[in-house]
Amino acid sequence: MARAYSLDLRERVVAAVLSEGLSCATAGERYAVSESSAIKWVRRKRETGSAAPDKMGGKRPKLLEGERDWLMARMAEKPDLTLQALLEEVHGRGKHICLDTLWRFLKSCGLSFKKNHSRRRTGQAGHRKAALLVAQIPDAH
Repeated sequence: MARAYSLDLRERVVAAVLSEGLSCATAGERYAVSESSAIKWVRRKRETGSAAPDKMGGKRPKLLEGERDWLMARMAEKPDLTLQALLEEVHGRGKHICLDTLWRFLKSCGLSFKKNHSRRRTGQAGHRKAALLVAQIPDAH
């Protein structure tokens, strides 16, 4: 993520516009910043009294944090529930999120949707079918 321009630069651009009477385009050109940045800084100075930038970044709250207890109980109740089926239940509770959001939230809770080893296939579907047919043919010896 890019850093905000320094407060010193912002104040010089704003002073050029407000004190010297330059246009935002001219002040931006003089200090090698875009016209739109100069416009925004002047507007911020007029509205808040400071051209200082807002806080950048931060931790966003998780959309499903309020549903954590219900999701954990639901997964304990039916551990073989598919992610898509669980998503439909979440939508039914009024939370409209995407599948990836649900997956990342459950992963952060320590849950995963990996297949267990007893259900793992030994090969591709077409090869498996052919292998079953060969196994059923009696030896001609």
